[in-house]
Amino acid sequence: MKIGLVSPYDWSYPGGVQDHIAHLATELRSRGHTVRILTPATGQRGRRVEYGIYKMGWAAPMRVNGSVARVAVAPDWRGRIRGLLKREQFDVLHLHEPLASALPLTILHLAGVSNAAYVGTFHAWARRGLTSTPEWAYVSARALVGHYFRRLDGRIAVSPPAKEFVQRFFPGEYRVIPNGVDTNRFRPGVEPLAHYMDGKLNILYLGRIEKRKGLKFLLRAIPIIRQHFPNTRFLIGSDGPLRAGFERFVAQAGWKDVLFLGRVPAEQLPALYATADVYCAPSTGGESQGIVLLEAMASGRAVVASDIPGYRSVIQHQVHGLLVPPKDHDQLAWAICHLLGNRAERAELERAARARAEDYSWARVGGLVEAYYEDLMIRRRPLWQRSPRPTPTVTLPELAP
Repeated sequence: MKIGLVSPYDWSYPGGVQDHIAHLATELRSRGHTVRILTPATGQRGRRVEYGIYKMGWAAPMRVNGSVARVAVAPDWRGRIRGLLKREQFDVLHLHEPLASALPLTILHLAGVSNAAYVGTFHAWARRGLTSTPEWAYVSARALVGHYFRRLDGRIAVSPPAKEFVQRFFPGEYRVIPNGVDTNRFRPGVEPLAHYMDGKLNILYLGRIEKRKGLKFLLRAIPIIRQHFPNTRFLIGSDGPLRAGFERFVAQAGWKDVLFLGRVPAEQLPALYATADVYCAPSTGGESQGIVLLEAMASGRAVVASDIPGYRSVIQHQVHGLLVPPKDHDQLAWAICHLLGNRAERAELERAARARAEDYSWARVGGLVEAYYEDLMIRRRPLWQRSPRPTPTVTLPELAP
């Protein structure tokens, strides 16, 4: 098949949806399909030629679900996009967050130009009643974008919570196909970062430093943890708008070995996970599944995470990791202490987390997406062109002579 993957977010800025699209493209190509990525891109990378990627239009920062995303906005791309769709003649156009920005909406507006099957993947989740989340966007735009939603031939949600969320506004049939993780790259046995292997216990946080990721609750837990395990180091990966304030807080408290690493290069991530004794994901909500959570599990790390729907869809408490109430630094501290003090239980959770992550390998996820495309292609054919179902064999009783 010839497949177009459409990103609503700026390709020049890393993010979970962009990573998902890049890995899905790699997996589908390995299965023999031709794949093109259509995306907004800005800055220097927006001008760089990359194999199989059409960079079109520009993006602007927008607050979405407690975070800031660079979303495609509305210059008139229709002439260029129309020509691209006519020239490429895709069999499948797979739009991620299809109602979230101008690029996927423009492609749905031009649906008559291409005979492709149109697929939408919905990644977002939010609690009810939060006016600064996708809920507000869906409520306010439902009448406007409902027409485009109906042009989708197939719909994917990345988790049961994501499915439940989008169905509240756009009822329909959805196939749940999760985010994937590269279980070859993120795996046990990777060499850790040697300069952190000095006998201290390393607790790792890796995620954008913004309110909904809950880093402040891990920081509040540090005094409790160090009462019992003073020989601990806290590694804070990534960046974000709250970083400077948290660094000041740590400096004023006089805490040693609380290290803000900034944005971690992709090639160092497997080694960083391997360095951790415990991985902590204290998000307060807004997570439909959690890609960094899957990376930590695939790396065979013991995980302490918030008991929120997106994480609960991946982790069974006390089987694949420990879940604690969100925004509760006391419970978070005791869960981390429990794992630091119980090496055998930690090892058992690490083995179970790795086995659970295999369910989310890109080989498996890519196969599910490919099978869904094929189902949609068959459904769109006229009845007389569809492969007949095999006729069941009926065994008749022997006739008496």
